[in-house]
Amino acid sequence: MAFNYDKYLRTDKMPTLWCWGCGDGVILKSVIRAIDKLGWDMDDVCIVSGIGCSGRFSSYVNCNTVHTSHGRAIAYATGIKLANPEKHVVVVTGDGDGLAIGGNHTIHGCRRNIDLNHIVIDNFIYGLTNSQTSPTTPQGMWTVTMQYGNIDPTFDACKLAEGAGASFVARETVNDPKKLEKMFVEGFKHKGYSFFDTLSNCHINLGRKNSMKNAMENLSWIDSITVSKKKYDAMSEEERKHLLPTGILKNVDEPEYCELYDKVIEAAQGGAKITMKDFE
Repeated sequence: MAFNYDKYLRTDKMPTLWCWGCGDGVILKSVIRAIDKLGWDMDDVCIVSGIGCSGRFSSYVNCNTVHTSHGRAIAYATGIKLANPEKHVVVVTGDGDGLAIGGNHTIHGCRRNIDLNHIVIDNFIYGLTNSQTSPTTPQGMWTVTMQYGNIDPTFDACKLAEGAGASFVARETVNDPKKLEKMFVEGFKHKGYSFFDTLSNCHINLGRKNSMKNAMENLSWIDSITVSKKKYDAMSEEERKHLLPTGILKNVDEPEYCELYDKVIEAAQGGAKITMKDFE
C-alpha cells in the first residue's frame, strides 16, 4: 500500500518551490515518514523554520508552523517549547541560517539541552541568495563571495553540536532516505537537544559552479566525502582528513531544560531551591 503523504502535506502548496532534483524534498519525505512511524498527532507538532531554501519547509507540512527571521529559528523554537513542553518541536535551518548568523542560538540550544529536534539542511552554500560562502563550504570551492576559491576553514557541524552539549547528534545524507528516516525516528524519540546534520545537494548554486554538471554528480561528490562512523573510527587521522562520519555520533541521557525549568517554577512557588548538588 502506497504511503499517504497527502495526510501530512498542505496539498494546496504543491508542487514545492524547490529546484528540480533538490534534496530538500527527500528530507521532507523522510521527516514525514518518521512522524508517521512515531504516531505523532499533527496537532501536537510544530515546525519552525528560518530563511533560505530550508525556510520553505514549514510552508508544506500540515501542522502548527512558524516561519521566522534569518538565524532566529532556535530562539523562536525555545520559546515555543518552554510554553508547550508536551509538544513536539522540529526546527529546520540551512547551514548558513543555523550555523552562521544563527550559530550562537544553535550553540546555546545545544548547551541548554532543550528538547528540540534541529535539522540542519547542509548543502554547503547559501543557495537561495545565489552562492555565498557558508560555514560548511569546502576550502577551494568557488562561491560568489570567494571567486578565486574559498579560503575559509570549514568546520564540522556535528563536532560543534557535541562540544556545545547536545545530547543527540547524528549525520546522514539524502543519498539514503531510509537511513535519514531511521535517524529522525531515533532523534525524535530522544529527550533533549537532537541535532541532525543532513547533507544535501545544491546542484544549481554549488554543484554546477564547481564542475558538477547535474544533481547526480553533486550527490556523488557528497558520497565521496562521507563514510560510516564504524569505518571512520577505524581510520587513522590522515585517512579521516576531509571526510565526515555518518550515523548516530552521540546519544546520551542528560538533564533536559524544560524539566529543569519546572523545578525553577516549583522553587518560586515555595519548593526547594536548586543547588549545585542537584547536578552532581
